[in-house]
Amino acid sequence: MARKDAIEAEMEAQFSILQSNAVNMDTPLVDHEGFPRADIDVWAVRHARVRIIELRNDHKTLMDKIMLALQDVYAPGAQASEESAASLSSAEAANDVLQPFARVDGVAPGSPAASAGLLREDLVLSFGPLTKSSFPTSSLQPLAELVTAQENQEVIIEVLRSGDHKVRLTFIPRRGWGGRGLLGCHIVPYTA
Repeated sequence: MARKDAIEAEMEAQFSILQSNAVNMDTPLVDHEGFPRADIDVWAVRHARVRIIELRNDHKTLMDKIMLALQDVYAPGAQASEESAASLSSAEAANDVLQPFARVDGVAPGSPAASAGLLREDLVLSFGPLTKSSFPTSSLQPLAELVTAQENQEVIIEVLRSGDHKVRLTFIPRRGWGGRGLLGCHIVPYTA
């Protein structure tokens, strides 16, 4: 919460720079002839706008993490221990209850997905806590939200390879691996 308050305070300071120059995030910084306006500090306004955008992104990421933490605290059945949840997952795996909900359509070389051993045409059975029941529609939005929330943290997934071989992989979603996204793979909904 202290981090959230610090971000909001800095955003307020940056907005005060804009207000002191009588501009907002969309006000043109050039006059009708295309020259920089002489009545405002163009450099300070541009710097403040960039910093506000960065802070908004940081704030959104932080709020997403807070939301996930609150969901963990207030989720139905939150009293059940992690151990019982883990034993439930292993029981599901042992009973072959897990069904594929997504298919790997492509894996970028050198990506976190490639490093974990994910292959094209793997069928995703579980992705962290997510299983087929986590996706009431064909949208993979819950998966994207989980990956974003778990950036730089281990995520264990289980895939079905070559039709009958189950493989357990460990991912660490991260930026800066040299390509797009946090995983470096393209995952599409799977229907049997």
